[in-house]
Amino acid sequence: MAERYIVVGGGLAGLMTVIKLAEAGKHVDVFSIVPVKRSHSVCAQGGINGAVNTKGEGDHPDIHVKDTLKGGDFLAEQPPVKGMCYAAPHIIYMLDRMGVPFNRTPEGLLDFRRFGGTLFNRTAFAGASTGQQLLYALDEQARRYEAEGLVRKFEYWEYLGFIRDEGGSCRGIVAMDLRSMDIQAYPADAVCLATGGPGIVYGRSTNSLINTGSANGRSYMDGAIYSNAEFVQVHPTAIPGEDKHRLMSESARGEGGRIWVPKQKGDKRQGKAVPEGELDYFLETKYPHYGNLVPRDVATREIFAKCRDEGLGINGEDAVYLDISHIPAATLDRKLGGIMEIYEKFQGVDPRHEPMKIFPAVHYSMGGLWVDYEADAKGNMVPGSPRQQQTNIPGLYAAGECDSSYHGANRLGANSLLSCIYAGMITGPAMISAAKNAAAKKGDVPSALLDSAKLQWKERFEKIYKMEGTENPYVIGQQMGDMMIKAATVVKVNSQIDEALVQLQVLKDRWQKCNVLDTGRTVNQSSAYVNQLWNMLEIAHLILKASRLRDESRGSHYKPEFVLPKLKEGEKPQSNPEFMAAWKVRNEKWLKNSMGTWTAQGPNVEFAKFQSLENLIIPPEPRHYD
Repeated sequence: MAERYIVVGGGLAGLMTVIKLAEAGKHVDVFSIVPVKRSHSVCAQGGINGAVNTKGEGDHPDIHVKDTLKGGDFLAEQPPVKGMCYAAPHIIYMLDRMGVPFNRTPEGLLDFRRFGGTLFNRTAFAGASTGQQLLYALDEQARRYEAEGLVRKFEYWEYLGFIRDEGGSCRGIVAMDLRSMDIQAYPADAVCLATGGPGIVYGRSTNSLINTGSANGRSYMDGAIYSNAEFVQVHPTAIPGEDKHRLMSESARGEGGRIWVPKQKGDKRQGKAVPEGELDYFLETKYPHYGNLVPRDVATREIFAKCRDEGLGINGEDAVYLDISHIPAATLDRKLGGIMEIYEKFQGVDPRHEPMKIFPAVHYSMGGLWVDYEADAKGNMVPGSPRQQQTNIPGLYAAGECDSSYHGANRLGANSLLSCIYAGMITGPAMISAAKNAAAKKGDVPSALLDSAKLQWKERFEKIYKMEGTENPYVIGQQMGDMMIKAATVVKVNSQIDEALVQLQVLKDRWQKCNVLDTGRTVNQSSAYVNQLWNMLEIAHLILKASRLRDESRGSHYKPEFVLPKLKEGEKPQSNPEFMAAWKVRNEKWLKNSMGTWTAQGPNVEFAKFQSLENLIIPPEPRHYD
């Protein structure tokens, strides 16, 4: 029987993996919980990074590598980061050839703007809907192979779990048709999970409502290692909402947007009514080199402190101004049209003329399923190695936000689209190599193995359909989100995490008493959610446990009681022996990945050293932006 591969997820990482497999003439089944063109990648706004250097600033992939590693406080394996940054210019030009309508300069060159954590114009963009344009371009390519019979799409199908044989290898998946609720098992020579992040574990976030993290949670429960779960990015600029938070892209600041609050506490004047001399541009004052484009975790903490600690939020509330009203309206429409429309639609205010009110919101998970890599002695990724992007489960791969490979403790803006596409580019060839080397082929998958896996899931859902308890699963999900936001976002305090761990166990106990709410056997969203909710609770448990055990402040994981000694204004870390000594002690102890494995008694978290420590491309250094 012909080789057949499975990709779960139809976003940028999934489609790029599909394309690389189909290019090699392989048959691919792609499963997506929504139509492929509605995958969460469509929501990305700002751009994709690549040191193309068309503006003659002296930018180079080596600088991109350092910015990425420094932005993530060096908590990332260095060869994959190097591979990604060196591939970035080629990826951007490839997308351009695919027809992505990138913005261009008057000379006709690709235009680039600045994003956080760098001093270079490195971000290619298509207005403020870059993710949508990239996703549509890749989908066009995948459709070509679909027409040739190499690609089959299973849209509105939910991944339930992977299938392991007696040797522990992945041999396929079990999935459910969300329209008929039919459950089927599918064999594969290798499986790639490109299932996005777990933002909805936090209830309201900038993520799509499909981003439950359920697939990642289930894979973790089935034996895949989940790494660095404690590192969850809170984006500094979003519109708070009762239903969800809506992203206001970093591109607004990349085009010259400025963040400010009134200098006077209790000032009731709104927006333009506050005179220029009474505006506190606090990021520009504290970080003169980077200004409003410091890395996201830094900006988020400063906004948080300005509102919560100093009480200088607008009207004393959790809000600061993001002001782009000084930029010509025509420029805003051309470069930021998408987010202009979002703010106008949901706030009823035209940001071309009035500053926007924003506040940080949960946005991205740097952690995810642990994936391997293979590099040579020079730190270059080995092309086609079966180890690239492979989890600890043979034959199971992960790519995109659901893997933990590229961003360390904090992701730089516009590196996400790049990491998704790069991961997909190397995952496809790796899957083919793995299948070539593996003794067991698709045709050899015993029907009994598939039937057993299918039966297991049928029995689980039969139990869910019979749940007649008193608990509403949606209420449990909402309370889980509220708890997670309080205990594990911008500022983490061990005592609060301990309380949350106790509350989480209560939520797990309450899940056992859920009422499924709907016992129908077609389009039963409630039964699907009950199953997803348990997987989300397991991810939440791991995030809290890893956050509790990592007693340091690094990137998005900020514990005030474990911060390094404070530097004087304008002081460099290397000039302060006390600071450097404390930094070295911290780095030696905590420059490790948290490795979460599931047990019935709760998460087991161990801290493991990096593979690349013996052959570093760039030695770690203090992360300093003042």
